[in-house]
Amino acid sequence: MSRERWAELALHPVRIRILRAVAGARLTTHDLIELLPDIPQATLYRHLATLVKAGLVEVVEERKIRGAVERVYALPAQGATLDAAALATATSEEHARYFTAFVSSLLSEFSRYLSRERIDFAADGVGYHQLVLHLTDAELAKFAADLNEVIGPLLRNEPGKGRVLRLLATILLPADQPAATDTGRQTPKKGSA
Repeated sequence: MSRERWAELALHPVRIRILRAVAGARLTTHDLIELLPDIPQATLYRHLATLVKAGLVEVVEERKIRGAVERVYALPAQGATLDAAALATATSEEHARYFTAFVSSLLSEFSRYLSRERIDFAADGVGYHQLVLHLTDAELAKFAADLNEVIGPLLRNEPGKGRVLRLLATILLPADQPAATDTGRQTPKKGSA
């Protein structure tokens, strides 16, 4: 699927939430309604139908329930994201759109968490941090491999008793070095915050 078509279909707040809900699970429309109660049912059905038609979500099972057909949805085997080649050739403008959608979705999820009747960062395992790491290319490659080794097995976990759906979002990018002034103090380079 082209970047433009993928962006048009997937980079919508409701569709992002549906894709996230279906990721790693097999869900019926009833399950989705329970998981996303703030989305009106007609809106949810419309966006789900769009995702199915585009092949970003698949019907993986159909069950007869009291004379009606209940469909079970999942992500296709190849996933519902842009492939590495598409990301590698995306323009700066396209990356800005994708990143904006990513951050907007993250803000939306965090706002939903904060609107819960009871929040407890420690008990809920909530946290957000920004760290600065000084790494060579080799150290970065080892870091990525080590992180994948830790996270990989966890991605295979199925929903089950005692398991809470948790969102882990990562952003890794090179940071600009502060520029030194003639007074010896560090000041940010032009264009950085």
